Amino acid sequence: MRTIWKGALTFGLVNVPVKVYSATEDHDVPLHQVHEKDGGRIRYQRTCEVCGETVAYADIDRAYVEEGQTVVLTKEDLAALPSEKSREIDVVEFVPSEQVDLLTLDKPYYLEPDSTSPKSYVLLRKTLEQTDRTAIVRFTLRQKTRLAALRVRGKVLVLQTLLWADEVREAEFPSLDEDVRISKKELELSASLVDSYSADFDPASFVDEYQQELRTLIDAKIEAGDTFDVAETFGEAEGDAKSGEVIDLMEALRASVARTKAARSEPTSKTSTSKTSTTKKAPSKKKAG
Repeated sequence: MRTIWKGALTFGLVNVPVKVYSATEDHDVPLHQVHEKDGGRIRYQRTCEVCGETVAYADIDRAYVEEGQTVVLTKEDLAALPSEKSREIDVVEFVPSEQVDLLTLDKPYYLEPDSTSPKSYVLLRKTLEQTDRTAIVRFTLRQKTRLAALRVRGKVLVLQTLLWADEVREAEFPSLDEDVRISKKELELSASLVDSYSADFDPASFVDEYQQELRTLIDAKIEAGDTFDVAETFGEAEGDAKSGEVIDLMEALRASVARTKAARSEPTSKTSTSKTSTTKKAPSKKKAG
């Protein structure tokens, strides 16, 4: 894992040097937008609506619109605001863990001890475990002040950013205010149904079936030779895949099939026959969807 931030946890006179790592990662298969006709890569340009010119990212400022008025914020304006100068994660308070609403939990990070002795780190971890408390902390990351919950997961301290109170919507549904009568028998039957589904939660037993099927489909098309050269249509190396946008699977398949049909010569071998078979199957899938 790559360190994204270094700093220190502070509470009272205790200082705990730590390294911060992202605790999660995205495993979705990256897909690109391409031209259905020839498989060419679709690119987006930043165009000014006033002069029509294509604008480089370095020449772009930010703006805020309110009641028909636009306020432009230059790079100098934003640089003058409080930024990520502090390298401290300040403990604001320790609260009962059950008081932290799961709805407010956001991005999780692992904290690793960053000193010759992890004693202060272990002390804080054991204290949180023993008192069943969660530390509410405040810190600055990427020029944004953030609120977070500091808790224990196994032997590691986890820092999980929290949504601010005004970022969580209230559930205001009139139907929830209706007086609904539930009989004792209905409640017993419902509880019995829940009991029949009861189990210990094992996250590893659940998989993203769509991503697995997508990967299987891609591998099958590669094995059948139903591909085209990246540089020929994208004008770039394959290593640039992460810059693409995730798109609908059927759109990617249509583009791939169209490109293959245009470039393919007459079938002369079993491989060519296999290509033709693979190409014909994709459109039938689209109709079924």
